Amino acid sequence: MSLSVVILAAGKGTRMRSSLPKVLHKVAHQSMVEHVIDSARAVNADNIYLVYGFGGEVLKAQVNGDDLTFVEQADQLGTGHAVDMASPFVKDDEDVLVLYGDVPLTKVSTLEKLIAAKPDDGMGLLTVKLNNPTGYGRIVRLNGEVVGIVEQKDANPEQLLIDECNTGILLANGGDLKRWLGNLSNDNAQGEYYLTDIIAMAHSEGKSIATAHPDTEIEVEGANNRVQLANLERAYQARQAEALMIAGASLRDPSRIDVRGTLSVGTEVDIDVNCIFEGNVTLADNVKIGANSIIINAHIKQGAVIKPNTIVENAVIGEGCSVGPFARIRPGSEMKPDSHVGNFVEMKKTIMGGGSKAGHLTYLGDTEVGKNVNIGAGTITCNYDGVNKSKTIIKDGAFIGSNASLVAPVTIGEMATTGAGSTIAKDVEDDALAVARAKQRNIQSWPRPTKK
Repeated sequence: MSLSVVILAAGKGTRMRSSLPKVLHKVAHQSMVEHVIDSARAVNADNIYLVYGFGGEVLKAQVNGDDLTFVEQADQLGTGHAVDMASPFVKDDEDVLVLYGDVPLTKVSTLEKLIAAKPDDGMGLLTVKLNNPTGYGRIVRLNGEVVGIVEQKDANPEQLLIDECNTGILLANGGDLKRWLGNLSNDNAQGEYYLTDIIAMAHSEGKSIATAHPDTEIEVEGANNRVQLANLERAYQARQAEALMIAGASLRDPSRIDVRGTLSVGTEVDIDVNCIFEGNVTLADNVKIGANSIIINAHIKQGAVIKPNTIVENAVIGEGCSVGPFARIRPGSEMKPDSHVGNFVEMKKTIMGGGSKAGHLTYLGDTEVGKNVNIGAGTITCNYDGVNKSKTIIKDGAFIGSNASLVAPVTIGEMATTGAGSTIAKDVEDDALAVARAKQRNIQSWPRPTKK
C-alpha cells in the first residue's frame, strides 16, 4: 500500500519572537521541518504534503524537493482543519501519516513501529507516557482499548490524572481519514477542529486503534519558544554523541560536541571538547581532533592529528598529517600523507606534498607544493594581482627561507633555495639559490625619534 505523509507547518510561532515561520528555526544547522521531511523520506513516503500558513513564501524558498507538495491553510482553525487542507490530494486506498513540522526528533525507527502496528482495518496512534502530562491530550481507554482523546481544556478531573498522552502523530487509511475529517465539529473550548476527535469516530465505527510508543519523551517534543528549541538542540547533540561513542569514538566530554550534518568515524578516534562538525565529515581510524576545532565537509584520513583551534573546510587531510594549532585549511586544499602545517598557517586551494611542512605564520594560496619541502615562517604566496589568481609551484625538496614572498605565477625548482626575506618574482632553477632583497645600509649615529 502506498504511503502519503502530511506535515503540519502552518503555525506562526508567536512565542519565538521571530519573523521566521516557527518550523524554519534550526536544530543542528537544519530547520525543524527539514528534519521531519527527512524522516518522511526515510519511511519511503510516496507523497509529502506540507501544509503551510504564515510565511509561506519564505518556507517555499528555503525548503524544496520534487517530492514536496505545498498546501496552504489560509486560516488556522485547528489541526483537523490543517490536515483537511490536504484531503483533495489524498487517495482513498493509501495510508496517510500525519507529522508535525516543529517536532524534529522523532526517530525513523519509531515511525516504522507505528506503521507496522497499524491494522489493515483500523488506525495507528503514537502515544507517550509522561511524568507531567499537563497541556497534552489524554488517551482514554476502555477495557484496555483506545476509545478517544480528550484535550487538557476539555478534560474532567479524572481524565486529567491519565498519564498516557497524545503525540498528534497518527496513521490512517486515506478514505477513512477524509470521511472523519469531514465530520469534525469545532464545538469545544478552543473553537477549533481537533484532529484528535477522529479517534472517537474510529472507535464508534468499530475500527481497531493500535498504539506505538517512542523510546524517549524528547522524540515527540516540539518547540514553541527558543528555550524549548535549545532543549531540542542539546537532546539532538546528546543523541549524536552517544552514536559516535558506540561507533568507537572517544569524546572527552559528550556534552560539548556539535554535529551539524553527518559525521562518520573509524576506531580509536579521539575528539576533545567544543568541536563542531558541519556537512559531511569522515574521520578515519586513530584520528585526533583537538579542542575548539571546526571541521566542515572534510575527509580526515588515518592517524591524522588536528590540533586545537583549527578550521578545516572542504579539504582532505592525508594519513599521518599534523595540522595546527590555530591553522586554517580552506576549500580545495589537500594535504598528502605525513605533511604538516602549524601555528597560524592558512591554505587555500593548495596541495601540500608528502613530508612537506609549513610550521608557522604562512599563507599558501593556489599553490602546489611537492614532496619534502620546507616553508619558513612568514612565507606568503602572492596569488592575487587585484584581478586574477595565479599559481605558485614549489617542487620537491625546495627550501623556502623565512619571510619570503613568492609572487605568482612562479615556479621554485627541485632542491632550490630562497633566501630569507626575499621577494621572488621569477622562476628559480633546480638546485639554485635565489636571493632578492635590497642592499643593506648601516647609518652611523642615527638619531632616534623622540616623543613630541
